[in-house]
Amino acid sequence: MSRTRYLLLLLALFLSLWTVLAINPHSRADWVLENVLLLLGVAALVVTYKTLPLSSASYTMLFVFFCMHTVGAHYTYSEVPYDEWFKSLTGSTLNELMGWNRNYYDRLVHFSYGLLLAYPVREVFIRLTGIRGFLSYFLPLDLTMSTSMLYELIEWAAAVYFGGDLGAAFLGSQGDVWDAQKDMALASLGALITVVVAAVISRYFRHDFAREWVDSRRVHKPQLQGEEGIARMGKER
Repeated sequence: MSRTRYLLLLLALFLSLWTVLAINPHSRADWVLENVLLLLGVAALVVTYKTLPLSSASYTMLFVFFCMHTVGAHYTYSEVPYDEWFKSLTGSTLNELMGWNRNYYDRLVHFSYGLLLAYPVREVFIRLTGIRGFLSYFLPLDLTMSTSMLYELIEWAAAVYFGGDLGAAFLGSQGDVWDAQKDMALASLGALITVVVAAVISRYFRHDFAREWVDSRRVHKPQLQGEEGIARMGKER
């Protein structure tokens, strides 16, 4: 399968899932709030596909994360019935096996935010700034941590503004006073795992795959000098 067909398949699968889960969500108001940033992110990827293309691996990571977020938006994060799904397969709930007393789907998605987005962010940094070495791994981690903090501030502001059940559903803290700090910590841990694994793989194979992808997308046009260059430019026109 060609790269273009693969990416179109990912887009079609995501849009199909999004459309199905847009029907009768648990809370329509919360669903709208949850989808604002999601749709902006998808639109940004479509608009920048030609000017700032990412690797197929990066688009796949983003696809998985967007799908997870779409599921959370449909049910609201604190109501995703993963325990019921797990029980239908195993006969017992995951919370019982792990000794959990709350819905942990939101924790999983925050962790996945760092785990799945750090690599695409690194590609963007390399493409835009040309950074190498330690900074090419540190800056994606740093950006993940800062944007995770920013999202928690957005959640807090939205919860205060809307208040009531909608504010509580969007915040999704489930009574945990340290919810924001734990979410940020998990996102940071996910990003740290990704950049460390990427660094180890690059060192082991002696290839920086993200940089090689970026370099492969650059188009080098040699400058023509003198009469030959003028003649060639005339023909191209």
